[in-house]
Amino acid sequence: MSSTARYGLEQARIHLPTIVANAHLGQVSIITRHGRPYAAVIPVEDLQKVHGSSGAPSALLALSGSGRGLWGADVGQTIDSLRDEWDQPA
Repeated sequence: MSSTARYGLEQARIHLPTIVANAHLGQVSIITRHGRPYAAVIPVEDLQKVHGSSGAPSALLALSGSGRGLWGADVGQTIDSLRDEWDQPA
């Protein structure tokens, strides 16, 4: 990683195309919120160095599909029944 730039959240929103172009050129940009580091825009190559070629941490990929069926066969029906709980008297 070469140089690092810092942007406030609103400033980053306005300058996003520049931030992305700079990341492509190898620059890291830190986005702050209320003066504290909040997120980073980094070159893809740097991400791949840390997490391998897919860009996603292998531990996260291991969780893929682990929540399947958690909400039952009909997700909409499950959510509707949960919402109905709030309407029933205590």
